[in-house]
Amino acid sequence: MNSLFVIAPYKYLGMWVFDDEKAGLVQEPFVGGADLVIDRLTKDIPNAEKGFRMIFSANPFPGHTIMLTWRRSDLGGNVYYAPALKMEGWLCPALLKYFEKPPESLYVKCESLG
Repeated sequence: MNSLFVIAPYKYLGMWVFDDEKAGLVQEPFVGGADLVIDRLTKDIPNAEKGFRMIFSANPFPGHTIMLTWRRSDLGGNVYYAPALKMEGWLCPALLKYFEKPPESLYVKCESLG
């Protein structure tokens, strides 16, 4: 199993979504506060709404810009907290397409596709 994953979220009908053909996901939305976390993480990325690169892992990696910590299971998904932003967001069961079980921590980097 990979230890680093890459997706390219973008806005569709005003919502952050992503596609991952290998995982069988098309326009999978971020909701429940995860969308607001993404708004904060992408505020300095030009044209992020047209797509940006999100690298994530259960382990720290060089250049990660934020760490999220697992808080609780909720509605079939998992709630993570971003201490640096003082925000939490819900990640749907699609998280388990990348990890066997919800990781205690997620490390993330968001950057321009260009």
